[in-house]
Amino acid sequence: MKLTLEGHDDRYAVEQLQLSLFPENTDGEAISTLHRGKIWLTATTKITVAGKTVTASRRLKAAAETVKGRRQILQQSYYLAARELLPQTPPWGALAGVRPTKITTRHLLSGGNAKSADRLMRDVYYVTPERRALAIDCSLSTAKAASLLEPQDVSLYVGIPFCPTRCAYCSFVSRTVGKRTHLIEPYLQALLQEIRTTGELLANSGFTVRTIYIGGGTPSTLSTQQMELLLDTINQSFDRSRLLEFTVEGGRPDTLDPEKLAAIAAHGVDRMSINPQTMNDSVLRASARPHTGADVLRAYAEAEAAGFTAINMDLIAGLPTDTAESFRQSLDTVAALRPANITVHTMTLKKDADLFQHRENLPTAEEVTEMVSYASEVLRSAGYKPYYLYRQKYMSGSFENVGWSRDGLDCLYNIYMMEEVHSIVSVGGGSVSKVCLPDGRLCRFPNPKYPEQYIEMLDHVLEKKQEMFRLMKGSNECWIL
Repeated sequence: MKLTLEGHDDRYAVEQLQLSLFPENTDGEAISTLHRGKIWLTATTKITVAGKTVTASRRLKAAAETVKGRRQILQQSYYLAARELLPQTPPWGALAGVRPTKITTRHLLSGGNAKSADRLMRDVYYVTPERRALAIDCSLSTAKAASLLEPQDVSLYVGIPFCPTRCAYCSFVSRTVGKRTHLIEPYLQALLQEIRTTGELLANSGFTVRTIYIGGGTPSTLSTQQMELLLDTINQSFDRSRLLEFTVEGGRPDTLDPEKLAAIAAHGVDRMSINPQTMNDSVLRASARPHTGADVLRAYAEAEAAGFTAINMDLIAGLPTDTAESFRQSLDTVAALRPANITVHTMTLKKDADLFQHRENLPTAEEVTEMVSYASEVLRSAGYKPYYLYRQKYMSGSFENVGWSRDGLDCLYNIYMMEEVHSIVSVGGGSVSKVCLPDGRLCRFPNPKYPEQYIEMLDHVLEKKQEMFRLMKGSNECWIL
């Protein structure tokens, strides 16, 4: 859809909402206008789709203009106009960002309560009652997690950008190794060097690691011996005396066995991810995942036998060839295991994924709606609560990815990373460190994306780490939103 701006240049604020509400291939035109009068600042949107034209306006006092307020009325007017053209009310209203809960979290941390947060989401952003409740539940978890932090606290992310094979829906920057594992060893040696350097910088700067998360890719692509070396180096490099949790993302059950799980547990890791995505074997094949539902059950039992009591499991609503019925069966099977966390993702079509070019077997938006609604109903009734969420572009329908937890077993790293309530120090290829500044801004320090680049540019990576810590030492209260 064509977008024309008149009287302002806030394209990003309006364009992101347009992309959220209308598919990329929608034919039509939207005109976003801002008029400055002596008393009122007025935003007007006119949208024409399929021969129908609608107009809506919102305004605020000109004397009270701020960047946030101006962008807010631009988005409000766009949403109110678009709502008249859409077949159903957009659940997230005038919100276009990937982290809608940041609004409710800020509100709670600044002295608000659940009722006032609900009014804010209803009256300012037009969010539906179900999504308002979802956001507030997650923000209550965030507020609790933030209360555990001190100003000098950080979280640590360790990136392993390798997978045995690539899933059809995956767009992550990772190397598919198959049987060709020659790149893993030099990558691991470079990573260990960055870990040791980062540990020294943390110790010398007075920062404390509260959560550690080893993600990917698929970290359990590493052999048992390589995993032990990695965990030994982490334990030797960082003070874990105040550590709240330590997670390894196992992910694929075909990369796990009793020996590897026992070795991980023996090094102090207390959280494990075993992610089926679906328990239906035909859907797994259509998604290019070379394991079965039985493999998931086997790996889960082995993880429990190794001593893990906090296990996360991921499911995806909207995988190729999946149906509402088979998704219900997958969810029921996973929920019956009673893992600590169940994360329900909504299928997202990314241009770098193989599935983007082969979309003929995807469930309809109506089927995905049924899947997501069923998950929410069943998990709530089973004693799970939503504790973090985020949205992505090109998702099936206007949904979100939601992490559910039981018995107070929230994954704190997921909250800290997604809600950006304190600094995340990241090591490894493709990882991004995020330093939280006192004024609410984030300073990002990305590492080279690909393993080859990471190995070649390691000296530069270590120099950037020094620069990052100089900034962090000047910003002691970096956990504040």
